[in-house]
Amino acid sequence: MSEQAFKLGEDWLTAGKALEIANGKISIILSDETQQKIAKSWTIVQKIVDKGHPVYGINTGFGPLCTTKISKSKTHILQTNILQSHSVGVGNPIAKDIAKLMLILKVQSLAKGFSGIALKTLKRIIWHIENDAIPVVPSQGSVGASGDLAPLSHLFLPLIGLGKVEFKGEKITTATLFEQTGLEAIPLGPKEGLALINGTQFIAAHGVKVVAELHSLLAQADIIGAMMIEGLQGSVKPFYNELHALRPFKGNVHVAKRVKKLLKGSEIMEDHIDCEKVQDPYSIRCIPQVHGASRTAWLHLKELLEVELNSVTDNPVIIDEELTISGGNFHGQPLAMALDYACLAASELGNISDRRIYLALEGNSPGVPKLLMSDTGINSGYMILQYTTAALASENKGLCFPSSADSIPTSLGQEDHVSMGSIGARKALQVIGNVQKILAIELLTAAQAFEFRKPLKSGVFLDEVHNAVREQVAFAKKDRVFADDIEKGIEMIQNKTIINVVERVQKEHNISLKTNFSTEFEVY
Repeated sequence: MSEQAFKLGEDWLTAGKALEIANGKISIILSDETQQKIAKSWTIVQKIVDKGHPVYGINTGFGPLCTTKISKSKTHILQTNILQSHSVGVGNPIAKDIAKLMLILKVQSLAKGFSGIALKTLKRIIWHIENDAIPVVPSQGSVGASGDLAPLSHLFLPLIGLGKVEFKGEKITTATLFEQTGLEAIPLGPKEGLALINGTQFIAAHGVKVVAELHSLLAQADIIGAMMIEGLQGSVKPFYNELHALRPFKGNVHVAKRVKKLLKGSEIMEDHIDCEKVQDPYSIRCIPQVHGASRTAWLHLKELLEVELNSVTDNPVIIDEELTISGGNFHGQPLAMALDYACLAASELGNISDRRIYLALEGNSPGVPKLLMSDTGINSGYMILQYTTAALASENKGLCFPSSADSIPTSLGQEDHVSMGSIGARKALQVIGNVQKILAIELLTAAQAFEFRKPLKSGVFLDEVHNAVREQVAFAKKDRVFADDIEKGIEMIQNKTIINVVERVQKEHNISLKTNFSTEFEVY
């Protein structure tokens, strides 16, 4: 564990820090000041119960039962019941790392001291994080307003001795966990159950993964696109600063400068500097505009997500003894719309990548044979790899319908507008997974095209990237089971192999790919 510690409720949480906490690289602590704020908020809730004035979710029922008064003696039962009645999730469990992120994001929100949670409850959640005892959470059932009620209910069933957890490599019941660890169920106080399940942590945890995974795709799309430019001897002029200064979108400028630096010193580029080709197809020439627009969408999500990660999103909010507000901070709309935008941004990376793959197969670039193989006829070459990318790109288009455009009233009309952000968040990750596969295939085809430029060399970056590909996948002189190559390509994309190569080359040769906008686009 790192000596670095994150102060819950005080320090600024980012997607990157949330992932580092989840991976055990940063520890989490509750400072004395934060513990005092939590205790004060809890005390206010007890006073509300003692006074008997109706406050939603503390001494009233939930949703359409908000006018039903709950006696002081039954407020504890109310909070236990809500975790059980709202645990209605279905579908396959979400990934363990996302469930762990949900725990981290929830303790950050509760530690702000406006939720009336008991300190012992918060410390138990922290125990689950630190001991990697992660609740099993179904993937479906949230509509993204009143927060992510169903998944959060499942997430916190272990607090009351119910549900299942993944612990030491096994999925076990909470009862078994208690037997192994000596823990006992926690009796929930007034408002605690509601504080636990009201919030956007299912949406936001997926959002953290989207920010990280989409960032990786954006970086790799630039590198692979540059390699394809080399393989097809595209022009470097569309990446000149002079052009983008006339339409200075940050994302466009950032991508253009990065690609231009990746191509610097290339003998391949120099070889065709005086060729008669006037211009390249859009999928080559417009990389800055298309990749840049996706960068802008990513930046939008990153900025909104950071606000959400440092917010109080449950309900009601305990301001002080005189003011308790039943509002709508749990509504997922701010993230829902941004996640739909990010989903589209990821899909577009796949769309333009598929078009570059098609270009590579056409045989219209001098020196590069049709279907990327010299001996065709008996061999089909790389023809059918593009079928796969076309299928994946088409699938993504269907997944791009914005979830946030829909709303179905729930809770007998009390919740008459919902965000469906949970659905959009899951879809965004699904699209990102498909784009990983598309970029893997483009990496293979770009490397194959690149091979036909020998003995000419590229600059230091792309030559090293090409070498890294060849360590995993050999040049194809004849047909073989290309699914095996694709699997290796996907592993390279998921493991960020070519990103690591580029970072190594930067250090070894003291060359930087930084631009004026690197702080915004390369840090999360």
